[in-house]
Amino acid sequence: MTTATATAAPTTIKSYLRPIDREGLLQFAASGRDNPERKGTNKVHTVMQGQFRSWSYVGIHNPVIVDEPLHLFGENTAPAPGEVVLSALGGCLSVGITAVATFRQVKLSRLEVFMEADIGNTAAWGAGGADRQPEQMGFQEIRVKVLIEGDASREVLDDIVKHANFCSPVANTMRNPIPFSIELTH
Repeated sequence: MTTATATAAPTTIKSYLRPIDREGLLQFAASGRDNPERKGTNKVHTVMQGQFRSWSYVGIHNPVIVDEPLHLFGENTAPAPGEVVLSALGGCLSVGITAVATFRQVKLSRLEVFMEADIGNTAAWGAGGADRQPEQMGFQEIRVKVLIEGDASREVLDDIVKHANFCSPVANTMRNPIPFSIELTH
């Protein structure tokens, strides 16, 4: 008597990231085509708490807390300002990648953005450091790597990432010179 043993093929279960409203996205895109000069306004109110720790209030949300590391005279209780800027970039790129993938009907199962930037601060924030020009301070180079998986080829996923980068409001704010004003309030 022989017993036949059937070997089942391994089953792979793939879960996808929670989707956004594609119809809403298409309506938002149509309104942008109808009025390409439309702009929104982001508003943030920052209050210094002491040393280099500050709280930035954005609408009804919990404050975004910013500090400096110990070697820069902060308390190291929160990310440094440059790290928060990179967080904004990562968030914006992630939103854009998700939007482009949704538009192209590509389901994503994984999306992670890794960023690093070389920053110049030898002027010590203008408090007696090296004599530097604005272009010599701040981020000198930003490097971004994207880990993305979904139900499309690597070439399609790469094109989604490149297109989202091209259209990213935060990435373009970092790449392009923009008018900037600062003044005392009344």
